[in-house]
Amino acid sequence: MDIEKIYKQVLDCAFKVHTELGPGLLESAYEECLKYELIQAGLKVEQQKGLPLVYKEVHLEVGYRIDLLVENRIVIEIKSVEALNEVHLAQILTYQKLSDCKLGLLVNFNVKRLKDGIKRVII
Repeated sequence: MDIEKIYKQVLDCAFKVHTELGPGLLESAYEECLKYELIQAGLKVEQQKGLPLVYKEVHLEVGYRIDLLVENRIVIEIKSVEALNEVHLAQILTYQKLSDCKLGLLVNFNVKRLKDGIKRVII
């Protein structure tokens, strides 16, 4: 499937969740609900996907965890914060590099209008 088509489906699912729940919940609630919607849309989803980190002789089996990995191509990092900042961007960039995914989506559900809480990240 074309990555842009997958991306559009992910956005549609995120908007469904935000429309239904609104802002103010914990990240874990949004993560579960978005996973549900993505699976209902027929997408393959891995939740809390562990990423190994290898540095010289140091090998951490699960150094990091991706909130949601869709179709092994899109990293989704879910937030429920007052505002996204540079640390959040650095986090998703790290996950993208470690997973070799070119496309990432940083989603802050704690906003009045979800379009204000979405950041598309391409490496």
